[in-house]
Amino acid sequence: MLGAAVLLIGILGAAYAIDPYDTGRSGLLKKPGVRPQGPRTANASRGRDPAFNAAVIGNSHVQLLSPERLGALTGLSFVQLTIPATRPKEQFAVIGWFMRHHPDARALLIGADNHWCTPDPAIPIEKPFPFWLYSESHFEYLRGLLRYQVVEELPKHLRYASSMRAARARPDGYWDYGPLFAAVEEEPEPVLQARLDRRLTENYTGNVTGRFPVTDRFRQVLSTLPRSLAVVLVFPPVYASLLSAPGSPGESADRACKAALAEALSSRPAGVVVDWRYDRPELHDPALFYDHSHYRRALAELVEKDVARALEQAVGKRR
Repeated sequence: MLGAAVLLIGILGAAYAIDPYDTGRSGLLKKPGVRPQGPRTANASRGRDPAFNAAVIGNSHVQLLSPERLGALTGLSFVQLTIPATRPKEQFAVIGWFMRHHPDARALLIGADNHWCTPDPAIPIEKPFPFWLYSESHFEYLRGLLRYQVVEELPKHLRYASSMRAARARPDGYWDYGPLFAAVEEEPEPVLQARLDRRLTENYTGNVTGRFPVTDRFRQVLSTLPRSLAVVLVFPPVYASLLSAPGSPGESADRACKAALAEALSSRPAGVVVDWRYDRPELHDPALFYDHSHYRRALAELVEKDVARALEQAVGKRR
């Protein structure tokens, strides 16, 4: 029993000292960054990198927005902190982590998809998420280190930290998901259009209750942010067939959800909305989409230009 306790304490001490996900909680290893890995863990390192003063938060629906292109348009230094298959609860944790390490940040770009319209006050998550890694609580972080995955990561991070030639996860977090849709590139245009034109649901938000509990949590998060911080809330594009029919309960629900989130943001002197989730010509063009909610670079660039204009507007409102 005593031996097991000593071993456990030893492993915990080693994990804390090695800091396998580069959270900055230990200063033992000086090499910045982490080896290539998924953003759920890699973003703990990216989110504290002082090279950035702006961040993109969300899931794959805003993943294709490029930090490099946004930087060229705005003069800001963006980091991509999107994490696929996350929902608001996880995204709020990432916002907290980034802002604790960047109290003088200039801008946040936040993607709000249909999951932001959930009627469930628990704001459920879809896949496991390492909340402990992004936690303010030292105890929660220590408890999180007691995982087999962490023990597996220790020698990998040591090899990364001790090698001058080891590959580093991309610092700005950008990852183009285009190669995952290689099969789509081979689809004849009529097949692609027929697939995209097929209606998947009558209600994109899945909520006609009129209750949007994420809005209250969003308002709380906003209240913790510096008043000078520009916040751009983006309703990302979806293919036209994913939009609810005009005049339907689904369309009313979508409008109500967006209005509630926009109202929460309106209290900020530098808060603006970029809405791409309404019927417009680009959303009928199958050449701009891989599937109903994942779009291609050409459309991402249009969204980026709107974000840049929105940031100019936010700066003007702040003055």
